[in-house]
Amino acid sequence: MSLRSKRPLATLVLTAAFATAATPVATAAPSRLPDQLVKKTDAGAINRHLIALQRIADSHGGNRAASTEGHAASAEYIAGKLEAAGYAVTRQEFPFTYTETVAQKLAVGGAEVPIIVMTYSPSTPAGGITAPLAVVPVDASPGCEVSDYAGVAGKIVLVSRGSCPFAQKQAAAADAGAVGAVIYNNEAGPLNGTLGDPASARIPTGGISQADGQALAGQNGATVTLDLREFQEQRTSYNVIAETKTGRKDNVVMAGAHLDSVPEGPGINDNGTGSAALLEIALQLGGKPKVENAVRFGFWSAEEFGLVGSTHYVDSLSAEQQLDIALYMNFDMIGSPNAGYFAYDGDDSDGVGSGPGPYGSAQIEQALTGYLNGRGVPTEGTDFDGRSDYGEFIAVGIPSGGLFTGAEDTKTPEQAAKWGGQAGVAYDPCYHQGCDNLGNVDRVALDRNADAIAWTVGTFALSTESVNGVSPGEAAAKPHRQAVAAKAAELSAA
Repeated sequence: MSLRSKRPLATLVLTAAFATAATPVATAAPSRLPDQLVKKTDAGAINRHLIALQRIADSHGGNRAASTEGHAASAEYIAGKLEAAGYAVTRQEFPFTYTETVAQKLAVGGAEVPIIVMTYSPSTPAGGITAPLAVVPVDASPGCEVSDYAGVAGKIVLVSRGSCPFAQKQAAAADAGAVGAVIYNNEAGPLNGTLGDPASARIPTGGISQADGQALAGQNGATVTLDLREFQEQRTSYNVIAETKTGRKDNVVMAGAHLDSVPEGPGINDNGTGSAALLEIALQLGGKPKVENAVRFGFWSAEEFGLVGSTHYVDSLSAEQQLDIALYMNFDMIGSPNAGYFAYDGDDSDGVGSGPGPYGSAQIEQALTGYLNGRGVPTEGTDFDGRSDYGEFIAVGIPSGGLFTGAEDTKTPEQAAKWGGQAGVAYDPCYHQGCDNLGNVDRVALDRNADAIAWTVGTFALSTESVNGVSPGEAAAKPHRQAVAAKAAELSAA
């Protein structure tokens, strides 16, 4: 071997190193992960999880509500399977106010009108309160300002849903001196709502259907009795969070579904369907998949008490940890018995309600609807109306999307012609009722939506470039570039 000076050798090594750095990182052949995940996500296996959730409810007082033994058994069923599949699983505990309906009655001239007490509503005395009815005129923002409630002191107000949260309406009415509030739906069907949290609740408030509200609107000044009572108690519950052990931790693909039911029933469609589908997809993906981006699954608790679990989770993250989440997809009620096929309107192309989601939400919508449309299933948009666990993710700017098959609203004739099912009937006639059981699921819709979720999760696990510009290969290229730079610095210093 001949002897050479160090400098020419360093120059040679540096030249070779920079030539390597300039060469694009080799890209593997296109992965079949999305299609494989669809193929492996079996409808029968998802249904088996639903059977388990039904049996858990049947064995624990008929429900799986947050903080109950039924919820804990459901959460451990999920967590145990994910731990066995190799996931990093955490249980995140949080406090919340548990509520349960004691009484809900509205009587006008001796005739009863069906009413649903809003979650966190203050209670009336036993037997209710009796007062004149004050009908609030409908305008562009009905009942959203104190000025809408002229002359309502000592009265029970009747106000239309729309434009602002229920809590804002009842607070404005309370500021004007009203002693109770009845909010009626602005579309067909009953109204089941929440005031958000106990601190926002001012006066007893309940919801009624559009038809009943319109009938009452002609009875301004009539004497009405409102009896709304709700048991409230401070409790704790917990979320189950599972993440793959492979993939980038600074560009996480996240999917979530709430696991809790309402106290009134087992919650198999709402939201056993979303939870069971995500569980099976997670099991088929496995805890150590060959993916570019880590995949994180959230099984939320206390959604039915105001999105408490998911809100606690997002708020517990630092700004940097929130930034690590590339996107969030939410799946709440994906097997309604009179199913519609809705995707959250990320680009606000419908021009309805709250507007578009954060940048990237439109691309999530396109991915989900593209899969369904490509398999002959037409879709419609649904507004980010704040009724499910995407709420806090959107609030901090995380791109969001998801699928939904409808709740208490009614299917139109046009939708029945397009999707099948019954026009003039709620998408889920058992919404928030004891009959939300194994017989309350459209398994064709559940299977179709589960396939769309599996494909989309698999797609984003490989690349989120369409959502946030992070291209595949960056994780491999970054340490390679760092190693080259370190070697160059070492040789230059020699």
